[in-house]
Amino acid sequence: MERSVGSVTATDPMLLKPYRTSSVDWKPSSVVALATSPDDSQVAAAREDGSLEIWLVSPGSVGWHHQLTIHGDSTCRVSSLVWCCVGSKDPSSGRLFSSRIDGSVSEWDLFNLKQKIVLESIGVSIWQMAVAPVIELPASEETRSQHFGNGYLNDKHEYSGSDDAENSEDEDASDSEQVHRGLLKDDRRVVLACDDGALRIYNVSNLDNFVYHKSLPRVSGHALSVTWSHDSTRIYSGSSDGLIRCWNADSSQEIFRSTVALGGLGSGPELCIWSLLSLRCGTVVSADSTGSVQFWNGDKGTLLQAHLNHKGDVNALAAAPNLNRVFSAGSDGQVILYKLCTEKLESCDGKSSSEMMKKWVYVGYVRAHTHDIRALTMALPISSEGSLSDEPKDLQDEQGKKVKRIRREKKPLDCSYDKWAHFGVPMLVSAGDDAKLFAYSAKEFTRFSPHDGSFWLDVLCVRVPDVGSCPYGGLATTNLVSRVKSKASRKIICSAMSNSGEFFGYSDQIRPSLFTLSRQAGQSTWSVSKRQLPQGLPSAHSMAFTSDGVRMLIAGHDRRIYIVDLGDLKLLHTFTLCRGEYDKEGSLDEPPITKMFTSSDGQWLAAINCFGDIYIFSLETQRQHWFISRLDGAFVTAGGFPPQDSNVLIITTSSNQFYIFDVEARQLGEWSMQHSFTLPQRYKEFPGEVIGLSFCPSLSSKSSSVIVYSSRAMCSIDFGKPVDEDDESELVNGALLKFTNMKRKHWLNESQQCRKNNFDIVVFRDPVLFIGQLSKNSVLIIDKPWMEVVKSFDSAPVQRRIFGT
Repeated sequence: MERSVGSVTATDPMLLKPYRTSSVDWKPSSVVALATSPDDSQVAAAREDGSLEIWLVSPGSVGWHHQLTIHGDSTCRVSSLVWCCVGSKDPSSGRLFSSRIDGSVSEWDLFNLKQKIVLESIGVSIWQMAVAPVIELPASEETRSQHFGNGYLNDKHEYSGSDDAENSEDEDASDSEQVHRGLLKDDRRVVLACDDGALRIYNVSNLDNFVYHKSLPRVSGHALSVTWSHDSTRIYSGSSDGLIRCWNADSSQEIFRSTVALGGLGSGPELCIWSLLSLRCGTVVSADSTGSVQFWNGDKGTLLQAHLNHKGDVNALAAAPNLNRVFSAGSDGQVILYKLCTEKLESCDGKSSSEMMKKWVYVGYVRAHTHDIRALTMALPISSEGSLSDEPKDLQDEQGKKVKRIRREKKPLDCSYDKWAHFGVPMLVSAGDDAKLFAYSAKEFTRFSPHDGSFWLDVLCVRVPDVGSCPYGGLATTNLVSRVKSKASRKIICSAMSNSGEFFGYSDQIRPSLFTLSRQAGQSTWSVSKRQLPQGLPSAHSMAFTSDGVRMLIAGHDRRIYIVDLGDLKLLHTFTLCRGEYDKEGSLDEPPITKMFTSSDGQWLAAINCFGDIYIFSLETQRQHWFISRLDGAFVTAGGFPPQDSNVLIITTSSNQFYIFDVEARQLGEWSMQHSFTLPQRYKEFPGEVIGLSFCPSLSSKSSSVIVYSSRAMCSIDFGKPVDEDDESELVNGALLKFTNMKRKHWLNESQQCRKNNFDIVVFRDPVLFIGQLSKNSVLIIDKPWMEVVKSFDSAPVQRRIFGT
């Protein structure tokens, strides 16, 4: 990397000169399907590029944690997801299946991070899958709170509808709804809606089997949607001929059919039923291509009500756990809420009758997405990733001493997220063509805005201008040095580059690859050469280089870490993962390593698995030095060794905690013992999930600060300064600094006037992909204006009417 950075005398970390570039090619993939785990704590999102993401639903300052990504087959699109619990398997995990347009069904292995085909192509497209509910025990009911998570107010989103309409009706009898627990059978039935008009039923067992059971009679048109009745005795299917059919699941006979056109705008072969939803009360809800959402009597097939509030195809439906709220979403970018209300009937003489009638009423809509919404799902947040208790826990150091958290008085924050992101509050999640996931409170739907949460390798040369003593930074320029494409357009899982820039590598789903980057003296063109790695190395989930660029570290999918000498390209050593001093042999049953960090002196390697466990290895003795179990039950989001002190490991977690470890002594550092559980509230409310740390690269620098950043903000932490108490007035008035495309002078002056002594936070307007310090006083920020990203999408944005036109 070429850089020329002037010097300034200021030493405050927030006086760093920002150099910004947006030239990176970044195009996130659309979300095509969503599913919730059996315990409702995780959300699976399938993207158009064949990858699958797992998001942890959790209330708190972050709210969303991107737990892992599995890179699947990018050549075929996923059409639907189902996540079911089978047999005696842990209900918190279950088995996750996806159907594809090519007619095959895959299972996603969340432990080995693999996609495997369980049903080869049946010859026709599969449009939707539905898993049969478990048999309920009417005498055994367990009460659990139904609450919901994740949001903040944002005037960029559109809202409509009256809160009075929602609040004027009878509220839920209790915030705790009764949820039936069923007996887990050894087999679960899954029905597939197929393009040839047939419904095919398969049995799923806990023996990794996906066994064909039977097919229901083929009908005219394409079977596009399917759902089970709450007691699993009936199957409802929707097709491209505008008909809803009800089937007896045991006899395979058609019970009745309903014509959706009677309540909508279209008819015949032009009407497609995209989604069906069966409620426990016996009502069936349909969503179709005319923009109609209709409520049906599930026993007789008669139309109860029809709503025509959408301005395009309605693609998805979802219901709150108490089943008195139904949500719909579609191609107009709207998410609409309907609520079940009770009204008194009027007699013929105009007097009110004592007879009551239930009716589904339109409450309002939220429009947060810029493009078509493809999927909806419901989830329930948990209190913390590792425990359902809200009580603070004690953390022990290596000597067994307890590091006590200091209880602090909670301060009110002007943040909509805190108003409804609580344990058990039902959460609606939407996703679509704009690649974003949004979450909404199911109970306060119209009050708060949604809360949102990549076949080649580009090597770029970054140049920053020499601005001398000017403290305002500027725009950095990038030149494409090389574009390395993976073989057969395979998905790149991970990549890394050495500090010197001489070596870089990546791994696809088959094997890792290594390249060298060089240019001759006096020439401006770079040359890329591929180097042959030792035979037999597996594909990797993570890669890293030692700071001196002498060794390459590969975390294989087989749970081993391989050390390769870059001089003679030979395998030096292989680490196996151990959980403690009694696990001397190591284990191949550990979760895969997804993050690795090395110290600047080349002594330490920190390897972190996808569940947050940390393994510390000594690269000198080639032995495992320490094992750190999940920190407070949370996942690790970022980490690193400061160049100035190779014995210090800094870790951030998905619960917005911050840990500093003394690696040599195998214990928490002194700063963490004093401050880890007393961090300022403004940091706990840090916008977005932390994705990286940036240190001053100079080894001679005595800097004790680090920049923590997410895609939405960055925070400067100086360990040499005291940890301040929050100023409530500043928090309520939103004293976060905005960093936009305005003049750097304005941003700098504002930061000087408003900055605090420590934990300064700057909020970005555009999504940030990377932040790295170039020197003690300058920082490189790589971002991408979201409107440029939107223009790169294949589908057009939703056309919205502007007032006055």
